Amino acid sequence: MSYHYPIDEIYWTKEEIIDVVNFYSMVEQAYEKQVNRDDLLLSYTRFKQIVPSKSEEKKLCGQFEKESGYSCYRTVKKAKESSAGDKIKMER
Repeated sequence: MSYHYPIDEIYWTKEEIIDVVNFYSMVEQAYEKQVNRDDLLLSYTRFKQIVPSKSEEKKLCGQFEKESGYSCYRTVKKAKESSAGDKIKMER
């Protein structure tokens, strides 16, 4: 990993930064290995509690995709379309 996670160190607490990084990490795992659908959606729910604004979500996820090549949007969409307990594996 040779990129930085887009985070807001000024306004987010340490716990919120950890939770947002966890969500980005889950998206990474979906591309690099596979991830449990329920764990991914749980981390996304927490991400949305920290980043409730759709425009801010698009901005942060866009920065993450630009840096990493991994799409939060497509990963969460696939998870929402899957059944509970499924494993999510993304293709580039």
